[in-house]
Amino acid sequence: MPAVSALEAQEWLIEKVAHRLGAEQAEVSPEMYFDEMDLDSTEALILAGEIENWLGFELSTTTLWYHPTIKDLAAHIAEESDRRATSA
Repeated sequence: MPAVSALEAQEWLIEKVAHRLGAEQAEVSPEMYFDEMDLDSTEALILAGEIENWLGFELSTTTLWYHPTIKDLAAHIAEESDRRATSA
């Protein structure tokens, strides 16, 4: 599977978060912290599962803690995706 870019990951995350919040994608800032988005723990777990299904690999359970914004998480996803694509 080809690596996912940070921009692709950011756009995907914005789309998913906007859908979960019932908001327009333009209303979801990549700089906004996940805990400011009113996502409850169940929704966060569902989002994590969707990310894993999309990427084809599992993220650590602390990923959202260490990468608390869409922008940070997208950069982490791109790094992890690139690392896995080059080692495959």
